[in-house]
Amino acid sequence: MARTPSIAPYPVPHDNTARRLEWPFLPPNLRSYIERKCGSPVATAISQTSGFTPGFASVLVCEDGSHHFVKAASTKAQRVFADSYREEARKLAALPPDVPAPRLLWHLDDDWVVLGIEHVAARPPHRPWGADDLDAVLDALEQVADALTPPPAGLDLDTAEADFAPLLEGWTSLRESRADLDPAHLAEAEALARRYAEVVGGDTLVHTDVRSDNVLIDADGRALVCDWNWPVRGAAWFDSFAALIGPRGEGIDVDAVIAGRRLLRDVDPEAFDINLALYVGYFFTQCELPVPPTSPHIRDHQRWQGEVCWDWLAERRGWS
Repeated sequence: MARTPSIAPYPVPHDNTARRLEWPFLPPNLRSYIERKCGSPVATAISQTSGFTPGFASVLVCEDGSHHFVKAASTKAQRVFADSYREEARKLAALPPDVPAPRLLWHLDDDWVVLGIEHVAARPPHRPWGADDLDAVLDALEQVADALTPPPAGLDLDTAEADFAPLLEGWTSLRESRADLDPAHLAEAEALARRYAEVVGGDTLVHTDVRSDNVLIDADGRALVCDWNWPVRGAAWFDSFAALIGPRGEGIDVDAVIAGRRLLRDVDPEAFDINLALYVGYFFTQCELPVPPTSPHIRDHQRWQGEVCWDWLAERRGWS
């Protein structure tokens, strides 16, 4: 897999981006409930500090030697994140067994939303991205698309066309704030982004948030897709293309990757440009918002992602 010059080093510590609740600070009755579900008292709790949300997410090592992965958020103090965990439980429960993902074992929906998820002895992809990890992720995403086209029966999903509509809202402020970018190129990018509904539709359950902190690589080199909070019904190629943003920014020749991948190689190239323009508008708008104290690196992450997408789009469109 060929490499090209990287845009700039990834600016955040990819394994230490979240400020999460820790085990001792969960309510005692909730800790007792979790220990009962685990079948043994917790000896050690290893907080998972990747990602950009503040909910509890820890590997619990129990006194009997067993390992458990548990996520939790308060419905009162962390309502948005509790809602996302509730949605994740609903989606995980519906995934067929051939989807490469850790399984939902149990969940609680009360004052807290708590998910007990299969613990997998695995690691996140190495950063900077390398060929083996990227191939494993793209292999997994092909399995996902095969297994989830069409989506599981009875699982109510928004369409990509409806879900992505808010991503267009930032273009007015973007035109004003990015005076460093050529106005004609910005106008062309905005026109592309506004065509997103032409290309993102489909009949596949699409994860929509594939990046290095939402993927695990097991001891056999197989990738597992995690954090199924906000899937939509959309195009089968969408996740595989999104997975290339980080690798592109870190020097992987992703155009060569596209040519060799069955979900990507036959897609109209204009569809990729439209998708990149949609990302540009989203990332460049989000990165200017205030920095949440529980996720101090998210704006730098979004800014870098936006620059990667802009550079990639500019190359594809032949902008100087």
